Amino acid sequence: MSTTGAFFDIDGTLYRNSLMIEHFKKLMKYEVINPALWHTKVRKTYENWEKRRGNYDDYLLELAEVYIGSLKGLDKDMLEFITNQVIDLKGDNVYVYTRERIAWHKTMGHKILFISGSPSFLVRKMAERYEIDDFKASVYETDSENRFTGEIKQMWDSENKKKAMSAFVSKYDIDLDKSYSYGDTAGDISMFEMTGHPVAINPTKELLLGIKARKDLSERMKIIVERKDIIYHLDASVEI
Repeated sequence: MSTTGAFFDIDGTLYRNSLMIEHFKKLMKYEVINPALWHTKVRKTYENWEKRRGNYDDYLLELAEVYIGSLKGLDKDMLEFITNQVIDLKGDNVYVYTRERIAWHKTMGHKILFISGSPSFLVRKMAERYEIDDFKASVYETDSENRFTGEIKQMWDSENKKKAMSAFVSKYDIDLDKSYSYGDTAGDISMFEMTGHPVAINPTKELLLGIKARKDLSERMKIIVERKDIIYHLDASVEI
């Protein structure tokens, strides 16, 4: 008998920021990487987004490039303490709506799966914290001495998330028409298109435009906006 799946993005969907960003900040705090990188490489794009003069995706992609380059040559095991700190200190900073949905899916016996663009070594610990069934995330390659090579197999774009979902469908015999998906950026569009019950949580403008351009998707789409202690349920006709 096929099972119902619940596919969750993490950053911006469950977690209220980005696990990668938190890890990057901790690496700078402990001077594992040069703190000046923030000011010379990322700060301007971040400030543009913070002032609503730029978009979040640009900021995240620019930071990811700096982050990946910064890890090159570092010993993965040496960073274990910092990796644990990120999850121990920040792992509960999640959206109420998403946390409650995970709890509901557990009571229903659904297969709960994380698909995230954040590094797999962070996503693994987040998956353990929330006791979910399985996950797929960006893989940061290491060499024979367990040092990061600077090469990754990324999982933040729509096409790779589609492949990840297809792998889960085969592995767990998931009925996609009965399944749920949760995301917040354009990279999650494929998850929404593949499942019968898609939910956008605090969606970016790019994602909303993508939803509006797909009538078959917008008709079944649920949009959630969580601000402070209020959860708003919208429909795809919301003005942009």
